[in-house]
Amino acid sequence: MFLKKNTSLTKTNTNTVENGHDQANFQNGHINAERQIKKQLLDSIFNSLDLSLLETLPEEQAREQISETAALLLLEKDVPLNAESRKRVIEEIGDEILGLGPLEPLLKDKSISDILVNAHNQIYVERKGKLEITDASFRDDSHLLNVIDRIVSQVGRRIDEGSPMVDARLKDGSRVNAIIPPLAIDGPSLSIRRFAVERLQMDQLLDYGTLNAEMAHFLEAIVQGRLNILISGGTGSGKTTTLNVCSGYIPKNERIITIEDSAELQLQQPHVVRLETRPPNIEGRGAITQRELVINSLRMRPDRIVVGEVRGAEAVDMLAAMNTGHDGSMTTIHANTPRDALGRIENMFAMAGWNMPIKNVRAQIASALNVVVQLRRMEDGKRRITSIVEINNMEGDVITMTELFKFQRTGIDEEGNVTGQYLSTGNVPSFMEAFKHLGIDLPYTYFTAPGGL
Repeated sequence: MFLKKNTSLTKTNTNTVENGHDQANFQNGHINAERQIKKQLLDSIFNSLDLSLLETLPEEQAREQISETAALLLLEKDVPLNAESRKRVIEEIGDEILGLGPLEPLLKDKSISDILVNAHNQIYVERKGKLEITDASFRDDSHLLNVIDRIVSQVGRRIDEGSPMVDARLKDGSRVNAIIPPLAIDGPSLSIRRFAVERLQMDQLLDYGTLNAEMAHFLEAIVQGRLNILISGGTGSGKTTTLNVCSGYIPKNERIITIEDSAELQLQQPHVVRLETRPPNIEGRGAITQRELVINSLRMRPDRIVVGEVRGAEAVDMLAAMNTGHDGSMTTIHANTPRDALGRIENMFAMAGWNMPIKNVRAQIASALNVVVQLRRMEDGKRRITSIVEINNMEGDVITMTELFKFQRTGIDEEGNVTGQYLSTGNVPSFMEAFKHLGIDLPYTYFTAPGGL
């Protein structure tokens, strides 16, 4: 045991729980009583164990030491908890000391894609595209703030009144955003976007109803045909997942540079260089932006550049790369329609300080991008590709587009599922002949014979 010198385990236990009020709480078998027991055990363990020595141990061994101490304390006081409650309390004690407290069980649940802490006593999760409230909670705002501090300190960041919001990343790659008062009026708030451990394949997207077989084959063809692809959609619509799946069709003999704010892409090719932005340090210096990484990637002899998401000035350099020989590149953008996606890129030119006529900006966009894939998360939680359009050219000051596939919605069934079918529009893409010369098989019937799921 890593006990502190001159510290009696029994004495600490007695000091913590000897008064009648605490004893009564120990006898209560409800959730509130369990929380009180856990708090008292935490106090005892903090007084009993040398936590600085625990930090030198592998996590599994440290958790064993904490579990043994907690079990002894429960045994000595003869707490009338059943075996299941006793086990849960001991596990939660380990989570509090070594992990992220009440968030740990949620992080272990692979069915959860997002964890949303609105307040210390209100935690939501997203499963299969739908939000649901949980029974998990923090003791108070101070408890939640302590966990947030633990997260951000691990990546060399800080959060306080002078810097009240921060982005960070957990060990498993999950993205974290935290915001505290005075910006968060009702107390600290925490959002965790889970990192997908399992890399989805196209067959799984087909099973989920994200698209149909013709659309899947089309996406494979345009990646192999080295078209520049923009994947558009709202928050949580499946953009990164779709980008991951599409990137799987890049040939293994090509050199790929990936650029992300928070590393989520899981490319399986052998020749991949992964780049990630760097936020400023505590003094506000040392930040490396996506734009700087895109510019640097052009000096790294890439065959393709994959940007996780364009949000600002990096879009200009990304399009410049697409226009100067780095065809077959891909990125995502937050937008609700393909037309909105192009409009957002126009705004990014302004963010980059480009003072040029809008017609010239649009000409740059039209010549760089070939296909926009639009995604949407439906009310039933399912992600669907709602439209695939080809970027044609310019007519006057307007970028022209041709829709090739679409999801035609028909309604909602009795179980609340969105119904509809995937259809080809009858428009044939302009690159069909070029694909034929490249040996890429893309049947004309996909486009000339409208049909759906």
